[in-house]
Amino acid sequence: MKNIIKQKLNDALSPEILEVIDESDQHAGHSGWREGGNTHFNVKIKATALDGKSRVMQHKMIMGELKDEFASTLHALSINILR
Repeated sequence: MKNIIKQKLNDALSPEILEVIDESDQHAGHSGWREGGNTHFNVKIKATALDGKSRVMQHKMIMGELKDEFASTLHALSINILR
């Protein structure tokens, strides 16, 4: 899942900085967590494509790129837009 997230965001947004961190182990037993992880991630990103957009629009753009993953395995995504 980590590699899929990286690939999709790289392809769509061509970020200057992209870090994807699997935080699934921190959510064991919580809503949406499943055995084997790949459910909760943190994304740190800096991309010109996000510049000048509202925070809501930036998040919608990122979440939209991962809609198929949210429909299957991905449960939660924390997003940090770097400036």
